[in-house]
Amino acid sequence: MRAVIESLNGQFEKLDLRHRAILNMTDEEKLFWTPLPVADSMITLSVGGSLLRSAAMVEQVFLGLTRRLWDDPFEWTLPEKLNTCAAIKDYLDEVSRTRIAGIDFIKSDADLARLVPAPEALKPIADVLVEALARASRHLGTAEAILKLNAS
Repeated sequence: MRAVIESLNGQFEKLDLRHRAILNMTDEEKLFWTPLPVADSMITLSVGGSLLRSAAMVEQVFLGLTRRLWDDPFEWTLPEKLNTCAAIKDYLDEVSRTRIAGIDFIKSDADLARLVPAPEALKPIADVLVEALARASRHLGTAEAILKLNAS
């Protein structure tokens, strides 16, 4: 059975839809606008930066599960590289493909109890996925709040 896996996948799909909706509502010139000039937080304290961090959490968990690549995607999701709405959309497409491959990798709900080194401690796959959803949702919430500030 894969009922729990499909439920988790549904949550990741909803997250992806929210990423795309926020991106579509963001003006290109305000993609990396920051409401507060905070040192070292400029990258994530913007709609674009927060979207990238949210998507990176999804990419990290599925690359970790499928390839044991638990590196933070921070270095390849820098705004200097992904600095347009089109580039971020392409990245979201890539993350979606990675997620689909990761969901396919998990064969049954019983596999969700299997322990994986994620990345520093052994944890059940289910915990790793739920924690990734929580981190990604937090970053997405930041993007949504900044988008509202952009509009005012």
